[in-house]
Amino acid sequence: MKESLKVQPHHLERGAYLYIRQSSMRQVVENVESAKRQYALRGRATALGWRDEQIIVIDSDQGESGASAAWREGFQRLVSDVGMGHAGIVMGLEVSRLARNNADWQRLLEICALADTLILDEDGVYDPSSFNDRLLLGLKGTMSEAELHVIKARLRGGILNKVRRGEYRCVLPTGLIYDQSGNVTFDPDSQIRETIVHFFDTFSRVGSACQTVKAFRKEGLLFPSRLRNSETTVFRTLTASTAIRVLNNPRYAGAYAYGRRRYRRTIDGKKTLQRRDHDDWLACIPDAHPGYITWEQFQENLKILKTNGRGYEVARASPPREGTALLQGRVVCGRCGKHFRIRYAARRGRLDAWYVCDRAHGYRGEPNCQSIAGPQIDKAIGMLIAEQMTPAAVELTLDIRREIEARYEEADQLRCRAIERAQIEADLAQRRFMLVDPNNRLVADTLEGEWNDKLRVLAKAREDRERARERDQLVLDEAVRERLTAMTADFSKLWADPDTPDRERKRLLAHIIEDVTLIKMPAERTTKIHVRFKGGKIQTLTTMSPKSSAQQVKTQPGIVELVDKLLDKHIYSEIAELLNQQGYRPGGSARPGRHETCFTALRVAYLVHRYGLRSRYDRLRDRGMLTKREAAARLNIHETTIARWAEHGLVTRHAYNAHYCLYEIPTANLPRKQCSRWNRLVDRAAALTTAMVPKPSTEAEGAVV
Repeated sequence: MKESLKVQPHHLERGAYLYIRQSSMRQVVENVESAKRQYALRGRATALGWRDEQIIVIDSDQGESGASAAWREGFQRLVSDVGMGHAGIVMGLEVSRLARNNADWQRLLEICALADTLILDEDGVYDPSSFNDRLLLGLKGTMSEAELHVIKARLRGGILNKVRRGEYRCVLPTGLIYDQSGNVTFDPDSQIRETIVHFFDTFSRVGSACQTVKAFRKEGLLFPSRLRNSETTVFRTLTASTAIRVLNNPRYAGAYAYGRRRYRRTIDGKKTLQRRDHDDWLACIPDAHPGYITWEQFQENLKILKTNGRGYEVARASPPREGTALLQGRVVCGRCGKHFRIRYAARRGRLDAWYVCDRAHGYRGEPNCQSIAGPQIDKAIGMLIAEQMTPAAVELTLDIRREIEARYEEADQLRCRAIERAQIEADLAQRRFMLVDPNNRLVADTLEGEWNDKLRVLAKAREDRERARERDQLVLDEAVRERLTAMTADFSKLWADPDTPDRERKRLLAHIIEDVTLIKMPAERTTKIHVRFKGGKIQTLTTMSPKSSAQQVKTQPGIVELVDKLLDKHIYSEIAELLNQQGYRPGGSARPGRHETCFTALRVAYLVHRYGLRSRYDRLRDRGMLTKREAAARLNIHETTIARWAEHGLVTRHAYNAHYCLYEIPTANLPRKQCSRWNRLVDRAAALTTAMVPKPSTEAEGAVV
């Protein structure tokens, strides 16, 4: 059927859509003839009867691949207009220009058939509603998709063949470049090389990517970074993501690696990046070119990163951090086998660590498996470490001293490199300024401003180096040297030194101990500690469980017994004074700020009530003591009289608190009531006193005569 016979008047009433696309921007720039051929299809539409104003050109997808329609806005607009009945014909140079994906192509054919829209390519005009045309268009779409896969397979095969030989040139990381022969070599910039070497040395020392970043920030160092699609290298602040990317890159270990990641397309057509395991890499050739570290060091760094990572339901040691918990990441529950979590509790002005196994509580709502106070456990482990490390203390301390000095010297060299780079850039800016024509003031002012900026950068680099040298000198002064030398003979002092960071203690422990298993024994009030060393040796320790808060503020039983004895002869205030004189302190005096707490009458009264001791009043009543009223009634006198008698010793009184007392009535020679004269009472008291003085015997009297 002729093309003109397929074009009906109702087709001419709608627009003619010309879709133009090339797969890459390189094709857009270089393959101009293809673009001209596609734009020439306007003449075909005009010949079929469409006016120029009816022809709509969609060329917004230039440089986009036809493998998917997800990111092609022009193609999506075309499908939308066809579905709305605005298009009478869709034109494309060939099927591959419209879609390389058979699903997208079939969807376009279905919509064109429903909307009665024609399709035109370089070969002719087709009606998708016709079975024969639909079959032919379907075959063309299948062949277009197959063509894409064949092209990709050929290109991919050639690339993989070069990859297996290690000859395929990939983008190199910062610090490595291709020489004129195409071989991989180190960057000629010494500052870049020394900074990367310092980076790997720092990671080997601190054992953590985050700590490496903090060390660079503390030393005021910048890390080189190559700009994307450029050979320019700039120095920037080191970040954790950059540090992890460098540590995971095998090119720094001198290995040729390809296929470490795979790309997958989602339903919406977007690419997703997935990391492959080491065994799934397409190529890995160790020692293929010079590297900053060895392949063994690279493998060890990967193990450290994996250990430091936080995995879900994975029992592994976490990197040492700033907390006081010595066994952080290495302590295992002896009941369920899970790793303990670290919790910190502020008590009595200090921060105490607790090893808590709360997996059962978090997952099943059950009580915590174990909860063990950390200070006693850490103290026992510290003593064990000190015993194990005493023979190597001298060598270790000297190594630490040499390492600190070398570290600061290396950092100072990197700062010198930064000064040299700033000096070179300042000299270049100066030469550019000197070569400019003085009459051209606009250019001269700009170059002068650039020169001043470079001079400011140079001055800042010099100031930073001087400040850093002063700071490092303070750290390595003679006092620190003497302190390190003095501790070489006793590792326990080095371990217990308050200036030693907790992080360093944990790093040292990680080289000695594999893990520690804790089992709490509530009945025995002890904790079993099973220590497994790196070499496989196992040692078991036992520590006493710390007292609870209630037990720590509880008064000692010996003091309670002493108070019970003193109640027979003393009142509360007297007992408190005696206890303080003997150096006893009440419960809770060990708390910070309460070391000067002493006993008072109120505290003694509380102990009597708390422990159910018989009060002094009850004890005196048991001995037959009477109250003032009872004594006055027995002697048939007034209460004031009994008080006067007690003052003159006629009646004995015993105090049971600071204000009241009980009276003891003598069994013989009772005093009698004398109401007429007060002096008789006095005479009576004097007579009783005289009667109590012992008289000499008869033999003694004769001897005297």
